[in-house]
Amino acid sequence: MALLVSLFFGFVPMFLFAMFVYWLDRYEKEPKALLGAAFLWGVVIAAGGAFIINTVFGIGIYYATGSEGVADSATTSVVAPFVEESLKGLAVLAVFLFFRREFDSVLDGIIYAGIVALGFAATENSFYIFSRGYQEGGWRWLWYLVFVRVVLVGWQHPFYTAFTGIGLAVARMNKSILVRLIVVPLGFGVAVLAHAFHNSVGNVIEGVEGRVVGTAFDWFGWVLMFVFILFMIGRERALVQRHMQEEVSAGLITDAQLRRALSPMTMTTAGWSGPATARFYQAIGELAHKKEQYTRLGDEGGNLAIIDTLRQELSALSPQVRA
Repeated sequence: MALLVSLFFGFVPMFLFAMFVYWLDRYEKEPKALLGAAFLWGVVIAAGGAFIINTVFGIGIYYATGSEGVADSATTSVVAPFVEESLKGLAVLAVFLFFRREFDSVLDGIIYAGIVALGFAATENSFYIFSRGYQEGGWRWLWYLVFVRVVLVGWQHPFYTAFTGIGLAVARMNKSILVRLIVVPLGFGVAVLAHAFHNSVGNVIEGVEGRVVGTAFDWFGWVLMFVFILFMIGRERALVQRHMQEEVSAGLITDAQLRRALSPMTMTTAGWSGPATARFYQAIGELAHKKEQYTRLGDEGGNLAIIDTLRQELSALSPQVRA
């Protein structure tokens, strides 16, 4: 029973968090299948691989130093942040390399990074709640670990890995080789350092004080990241308005349809009017982003052909959609 409870509180809150992250993508939704694959990568590959690699390094450090304390501290503060951010970041890198057409903005980088990190957190939380909670202190400690892992540090992994996603997204939307060479390792480095800082606070400041200080820094960082996400959502809205006004002037879509497309609730409610309406507003977001890519990167990846295809699709769907 305790194992089932641990799995429930490990996975269900993180899945709900992932749904919220998906909801934040207001103007051009990412494919659910690709996001699902990213979540599963976090659950199986990133979490499983991190457990094995962290354990091997921990044993190696113990045999090298003869100190269990040194091994635990080094693994927690140095090894785990690098290993875990590497394994989570590989999923975002895979989208960047093999699904470039779906990697359109900084917000996309945050979305993919957040989803894979929440998959990782689901497995890690289940393990901690059961092994460090129930097995070490019974039901009382199980519920305590549920509170810690879900409420106090529930957003830690998406926060760290978001920096890797931001770095890859900036590289994706920039022609400069120098910028690309800088922002990708910089984003990954910040992810590792933020992770290492969180893990190290408990080693430096013990007891309740360490938990309070660590939680305060965590939540401060998460709030700043959320504000940044809201800013990026606003930028995407402006991008859609700027690029689609041309399509209104050309008669491809109506002014009323554009106004509805700019509403932050449209991607949530469009499906209520049927699949044609949902696809229409999704295609508006895709067309705006492809036009932005063409402006910044030229015909990279066949942007012109994609733009033409999306325009044809919108032309066919527009008469079916009432704004």
